[in-house]
Amino acid sequence: MQGNTKNIEIFRDAPVSKAVISNVIPSIISMIMVLVYNLADTVFIGQTKNDYMVAAVSIATPVFLLFMAVGMLFGIGGTSLISRMLGEERHEEAKKVSSFCYWTGLIVGIVSMVVIFIFAEPICRAVGASNDTIVYAKQYLRIVSFGIPFLIVSNAFSNIIRAEGNAKIAMQGMVVGNLVNIVLDPIMILYFGWNVAGAAVATVLGNLYSAVYYTKHMLSKKCILSIKPSDYQAKNGVLSGVFAIGIPASLNSILMSASNIVINNVMMGFGDMAVAGLGAAMKVNMIVVMLLIGLGTGVQPLLGYCFGAGNKKRYMAVLRFSLMLALGLSLIMTLICYIFALDLVKVILDDPAALDFGRSFSRIYILSGPIMGVLFVMINAIQSTGAALPSLILSISRQGLLYMPILYTFTKIFDEARMMALAQPVTDYLAALVAIILFVTCCVPKFKVMERKI
Repeated sequence: MQGNTKNIEIFRDAPVSKAVISNVIPSIISMIMVLVYNLADTVFIGQTKNDYMVAAVSIATPVFLLFMAVGMLFGIGGTSLISRMLGEERHEEAKKVSSFCYWTGLIVGIVSMVVIFIFAEPICRAVGASNDTIVYAKQYLRIVSFGIPFLIVSNAFSNIIRAEGNAKIAMQGMVVGNLVNIVLDPIMILYFGWNVAGAAVATVLGNLYSAVYYTKHMLSKKCILSIKPSDYQAKNGVLSGVFAIGIPASLNSILMSASNIVINNVMMGFGDMAVAGLGAAMKVNMIVVMLLIGLGTGVQPLLGYCFGAGNKKRYMAVLRFSLMLALGLSLIMTLICYIFALDLVKVILDDPAALDFGRSFSRIYILSGPIMGVLFVMINAIQSTGAALPSLILSISRQGLLYMPILYTFTKIFDEARMMALAQPVTDYLAALVAIILFVTCCVPKFKVMERKI
């Protein structure tokens, strides 16, 4: 228990730069491992020299991401509520929140697993699978469905454990689970010759390991939270508190998956190699995006604790430092990915047409890079205050109210695949502007009623 007290002391007393870095670095490392695991799947499938398999995994991935969004519902919603409760020293109530997130998430995962397995083929058709890719996409999705309960638990608790100040434990579970996946990928995809089925099995086992790792920690004496069934509670503001922030956070991911499905269907009009190229470009873009998501999610528990404790001065100092850090990291990573776009795409794709699409799409998508750090920090700053309505507005705006109309407009004006890809950077810059406006107009006024507890 002493270790956990020390973790909370970092939230409360450590210099701002140390508090931010100590929480952000483990979170960024976790996201790097998620990135490496995502790239590994695509790279090793690419070694089969069958770009239809690459396209199939790109098509099936948005469906899998929908359930990562469910994990985020409980993870981001739970983290926001728990970190504020710990700032207010409501430890017993925080235990009820973590138990609620674990068991409700697990039940949702089991139900989802059954539904996806039964309806895998019509789902794949709906998200853009062609006659050439349907067999691979269906096979991948059916196997991956067995990992959905573990995926939800691992994604939820990689966030929730950060709320108690245990960023290293959160990182370790994510890193080791992804390492399991990465090690198994070449064995199952290439050595066993299981191709997309091998990638799916490796994904399931990686998520299983992470879920078991986090469960073991939550049951240990080192944890100040709980997953005991006796602590389970949905009433007295638990369900509403988690869902108030969790639903907007998950909606963002759900709409991101939906927008991927839409753009995949748009790209189908330009052929399977355009879909494969887009999938590769999204992987390259993830190099920047995942790092910056790690920065944003890493700083959220610290912001939430400061808000719950009523410490406005520290909250704003943490936010300013995080924004400067995010902007610097964004610019560096954008430059690297733009310069080496072709080399990165070559690792994934082989077909000349797919390679050409992938290179062009990568350089278009990475145009969002300079603003993405600011966007993700502002998203998490809004969530840290428990501001449900601004979180909801921002979530439905980025990949919904903004992206869909922009993409639709581009399809009417242009008849060129590269212009379709440009819809995403345009959306991201507008979303960053919306996030700043929402924070200033809806969250800053809350500070006027905060009581400083130092």
